[in-house]
Amino acid sequence: MPRPKTGCCVRSLKWKTCESAPTAKSQIHASIVSHRLYSLTSFARDLLVVADNMRRALDAITPELRSSAEGGAKALIEGVELTERELLKALEKNGVRQFTPQGEKFDPNVHQAMFEIPDATVPAGSVVQVMQPGYMLGDRVLRPALVGVSKGGPKMAPAPPGNDNKTPKEPAAST
Repeated sequence: MPRPKTGCCVRSLKWKTCESAPTAKSQIHASIVSHRLYSLTSFARDLLVVADNMRRALDAITPELRSSAEGGAKALIEGVELTERELLKALEKNGVRQFTPQGEKFDPNVHQAMFEIPDATVPAGSVVQVMQPGYMLGDRVLRPALVGVSKGGPKMAPAPPGNDNKTPKEPAAST
């Protein structure tokens, strides 16, 4: 029975494996970090409905009712406010961030336009009303913000050009 080769080929293979170990380790680490952050997506999306309902409950309380509330009603209002604050704090602790884009330029990647509002005093394409805040999980949109967008005003100023490291070509010297 022939013996397996154990010469320079095996040593060469071991050397290549040792060289690629740091790269593999960093890729595995990045994958674990990404999995930890984004594995919460479905659960966090389900909790957003709870946060929205808490906000709706608080918005339904008129200022008159809030000021005249006594005893059990006052405790109920304070309890709902406290629960909403704690829920948002827990979401933020786990990487879910709320954003309200009032006055920003409309971005279809993070905003969902529900309607247009004719307003000549505001640049066209600006978010003038936020119906529901949006949420981000890390750098990903968990839920876009539901917004009303202005139309009819002056155009928004274009974004300043970034440094794209392109240098203008010089005209060829004619001979």
